[in-house]
Amino acid sequence: MSEITIDLRLTFKIPEHNLTINSLVYGLKESSSRIHGTILTTMMKALEGRLIETMIRNNPGRYKKNGYQSRERTLKSSLGTLRYRFAQLSDTHDNQRQTITPLMEFLAIPSYSHYLEEATEPAIGLSIHVSYRRSSCEVERIQGVSMSHTTVHRRLQQFATTHCPFGCRKDIAYRYLVVDGTKVKLQDPAGKNLGQTEMRWALASTGSHGRFEPVGFWINTDWAQIRKDLNERLDYAKLQILFSDGGPGIAENLLHEGMQQQRCQWHGKRDFPYLLYADGIKKPAQQPFMEKLRAIPALNFTKTQLEALRPEDRPAVEGIADKTTKGFQELLDALDPTTYPKARAYIQNLMQPVTTFLSRWLQQGEVIPLTTNAIESAFSQVCNRIKRVGRRWSEQGLLNWLKVTFYKIFKPDQWNLIWFLHSTIKCNTFISHSFKWREVF
Repeated sequence: MSEITIDLRLTFKIPEHNLTINSLVYGLKESSSRIHGTILTTMMKALEGRLIETMIRNNPGRYKKNGYQSRERTLKSSLGTLRYRFAQLSDTHDNQRQTITPLMEFLAIPSYSHYLEEATEPAIGLSIHVSYRRSSCEVERIQGVSMSHTTVHRRLQQFATTHCPFGCRKDIAYRYLVVDGTKVKLQDPAGKNLGQTEMRWALASTGSHGRFEPVGFWINTDWAQIRKDLNERLDYAKLQILFSDGGPGIAENLLHEGMQQQRCQWHGKRDFPYLLYADGIKKPAQQPFMEKLRAIPALNFTKTQLEALRPEDRPAVEGIADKTTKGFQELLDALDPTTYPKARAYIQNLMQPVTTFLSRWLQQGEVIPLTTNAIESAFSQVCNRIKRVGRRWSEQGLLNWLKVTFYKIFKPDQWNLIWFLHSTIKCNTFISHSFKWREVF
């Protein structure tokens, strides 16, 4: 580890009247790009000089100084715009490449791109929440770095293709699995509307106190293929509970022997009226059935109540389980199979999976989620961005955007690590309390 010492002298013109702390901060902010540019340029010159001296010393007779590039390179960073002319060396041993710029190779400076990689991080991060155009404008307003929305989009795609968040995770003992999906609109490369398709995702957790994290995103993929993908990524045999809204094909493809299913209570109560309507029952006539459904004790249970249970509450929980079974049976008796075939089949498929949390507590004393709403809350901002801002997506573009979403929203620690992995420069700052005041008229 080497050191670079920079002696920097700053002169500020201070007005006599109407001076506030905000004006001081704003004035310093306006000057920050020039200050940072001066510091960065000075550091680059110091590194360049030392690098050239080392190369010439270690390779006698091979390298010779060859002036500077004919034009300044313009590099745009989060600290502002930097203009720098790189020093050149002549390589007498290489007939194909006689002139080299040592500092560009040493600092991995891109040959053609004006935007440094770190300069794109704020705009890419913002594009998870707002449009590419809006994120570009906001970064330019805050940082003064001009970057088109197409550049932001292209850099996001490049970032996504070089980072794969869903590798093998068989070493993680996941026990819970949550799956869900939503409709998204697709378009072809020319912008033609391709209609709607299903976007699906899966989240997994190690247990009651573990946080749910995404383990996969899919576009226009059936549940059978999703099961194959999850088998490759996870130790699927260790999954104990599947949480879902009960969509078609989920249980048939994702449940394995010994795995239990917990249907979301909220979806269970919300979807029942739609099935009654499908059987020809209008809303006024649905009320007797809805009242019977709402009277079932298990469907009124909350996670707070479940977490408050103690071993001595076991008889009361057993009573709730018995009343729940009777309540579902009364509802089934009221649903004639010839008059209400769809609604009756729905309740038959719902009654056992929606009460898994009760049997789980009675058998093992374990508290599990009753609904998937809280688990999927982070996806609300994802879905809003996809449906209200982007509107239509290409399939690969949406998948790439979802990859970036994984790091930015669900794994912010990994997001920071990716961008600042090589930021190992340390600065020791010594502040002098002496100053010199100079009047300017």
